Amino acid sequence: MKNNLFLDAAFSKQTERPPVWMMRQAGRFMPQYWEIKNKYSFLEMCKTPEIAADVTMLPVDLLGIDAAILFCDILVTGEAMGGDLSFTQGVGPKFANPVRTLQDVENLNVDCLGELQYVADAIKVIQQRLDNNIPLIGFAGAPFTVMSYLVEGGSSKDFKLTKLMLHNQPELAHQLLAKIAKVTADYLNLQIEAGVNAVQIFDSWAQALSWSDYQEFSHRYIQEIISNLNRKDIPVISFCKGSSVFAPIMAEAKPDVISVDWNADLLNIKNALPKGIAVQGNLDPHILYADKRVIKAQIHKLFERMRGTEGFIFNLGHGIMPDIPFDNVKYAIEVVKEFRY
Repeated sequence: MKNNLFLDAAFSKQTERPPVWMMRQAGRFMPQYWEIKNKYSFLEMCKTPEIAADVTMLPVDLLGIDAAILFCDILVTGEAMGGDLSFTQGVGPKFANPVRTLQDVENLNVDCLGELQYVADAIKVIQQRLDNNIPLIGFAGAPFTVMSYLVEGGSSKDFKLTKLMLHNQPELAHQLLAKIAKVTADYLNLQIEAGVNAVQIFDSWAQALSWSDYQEFSHRYIQEIISNLNRKDIPVISFCKGSSVFAPIMAEAKPDVISVDWNADLLNIKNALPKGIAVQGNLDPHILYADKRVIKAQIHKLFERMRGTEGFIFNLGHGIMPDIPFDNVKYAIEVVKEFRY
């Protein structure tokens, strides 16, 4: 690998500067993304390897980041299992056949890797284009987050139906989560076999859970997934919204990296974690709306706080918002790349 910064930091080695990539780095804030998006539906983009590769490469070519991340979506596992998935502009993802009864759960298919072969095909195309210059990150949605979409039938502000299942029918919830966990581990191993250099597990809605519910309905399944990964030389990153609270439990699943939201002091989190677990984060993405002098000052403030710390990957506390100016994102990455400890 010509640029090893990301992998070195992920394995808690000292680096000359923090490596940088950003969640949702190939997305709607880029005019070039819309040139592609206006020709195809979102799922067509995910399922056509050449197009997925085109989108994956946008931040590589235009921003010069230290790691690429596969262009896909966390809900493709739910679709592969039998969910009728669609994406509507301005509405987001919808499952036309929500999973709410025992029969619904029993109908979900766990032997569905063939339905996800397009992801492996995309990885092979992307790795040819990356030509060993920077690592490629694969990813999957965590079981609780995927479950919430399946049960609610789409996005939710209060997760009422999901929480009702957790509390009124915990056995049914566990049956559903176990199926998603099995598919997720198989899916990440498919990506590893196809050639990704790292994987990230996204638990985007974990902050909806109480401490005890997170332990029972999220953490145990992430732990199961990580323990079943073919992870030799492949760093595993665990991310959730709520990581500033849940980081001590997240560490018990033995990821290589914990990706931290912006509600915590990153050094305090790092120092509280077991030795050998790196941290990723944790700039508030809203700072990228600010003036460039503010962006630079906030990045340098974070870097000075983390000075001398091994195992630090610069990222946002969550994804780039679609209306953040492209020039501000590019500037932030330039600031990171110019920094030296």
